[in-house]
Amino acid sequence: MNAERMIDRIEKLAQCSRSVRGVTRLAFTKESEQANHLVDGWMKEAGMKVRRDALNNIIGRYEGMDPDAPVLLIGSHLDSVAEAGKYDGILGVIAGIEVVHAMHENGIVTKNPIEVIGFCDEEGTRFHTTLLGSRAIVGSLSEEDLEARDHEGVTVAEAMQAIGMNPDQYGRAARDPQSILGYLELHIEQGPVLWEKGQSCGAVAGIAGQSRFEFKVEGQAGHAGTVPLSMRRDALVGAAEMIQAVERIALEYESVVATVGKLAVLPGASNVIPGVVEGTLDVRSLHDETKRNALLAIIEEFHRIAHRRGLVCHIRRVMDSPAVVCTSQYVQTIETVLAQRGMKPLRLVSGAGHDAMALALITDIGMIFVRCKEGVSHHPDEYASPEDILESATVLMNVALRLTT
Repeated sequence: MNAERMIDRIEKLAQCSRSVRGVTRLAFTKESEQANHLVDGWMKEAGMKVRRDALNNIIGRYEGMDPDAPVLLIGSHLDSVAEAGKYDGILGVIAGIEVVHAMHENGIVTKNPIEVIGFCDEEGTRFHTTLLGSRAIVGSLSEEDLEARDHEGVTVAEAMQAIGMNPDQYGRAARDPQSILGYLELHIEQGPVLWEKGQSCGAVAGIAGQSRFEFKVEGQAGHAGTVPLSMRRDALVGAAEMIQAVERIALEYESVVATVGKLAVLPGASNVIPGVVEGTLDVRSLHDETKRNALLAIIEEFHRIAHRRGLVCHIRRVMDSPAVVCTSQYVQTIETVLAQRGMKPLRLVSGAGHDAMALALITDIGMIFVRCKEGVSHHPDEYASPEDILESATVLMNVALRLTT
């Protein structure tokens, strides 16, 4: 395994960006095509045959002793959020290529074929929809998904056409579940647990289910100097109490995290009592029933607060995805390799979504998290050390060998 080669490739991909600060690489753009071109060449250097599927996922195949045997998929995504770090998604693709490169250089051929995948769109930054690439492979993508628009009004279908693709063929990206052995994904943790524990990598037990809502609190705007406090129907004061309730209730449920991440206060003048507040609510947990119970308690409290203050609260569900539990055999295999390399068998829960969530619909999944400095992610300061990258890629290779021989 060659850490210098991996670092060099990560740095080269970071240059495929439309922003100077951090990395901004959106799906079906000039920057994503530049990244695909680089990855294509590296996959071929590693001894793989390369193709792009009908949704522009780039796939390198390393043939096994039995070409008809189910294939082990190793992958992650090549797109980014705006002004992102260098490692999110990218590290998983580069580590997968390095695993195959090391096997190729050492004459190792596994029974099962191995395919490394760079998914075209996981973050959903451009079109405000997530997991386009992996959902296409699973077969859960729809024509409606191709009509999602970016901020300039360009649809997914139009963006595909702009780089020479035929969006009508998107269904051809779907894979037969019987042809897949399983899926492995290596990814930076995007949290502080490994950093605090002082360990290079760990096994992922599962990916938290996520529910997103939009809420609107309606009160009565008025003059800030003439309406007594006792007679006000201040939407912002009510919303503030609701936000505190979100934190209080979430703390009562183990494994639940809840966030109010966006607020708009209207009319938004310093001398006017806020009449309307619009906001977002994000609730996540590895246990769907626990998440559901916490949500019911939060929603009930929102309405109770609104009623007491003479306000009206509207809540609309935007998105709901169930929790995904990683395959126990894969988790145990990762833990065995960790122990053999002198590490603790740490099990981590991912609060962020990953392509593995989609692949879990059709095959077994396993994930390896890599320590990132202070848990910082989705930010230019995102960082994983060469030592941790090498160690985690070595763990990935050993897990892949155990699953394919």
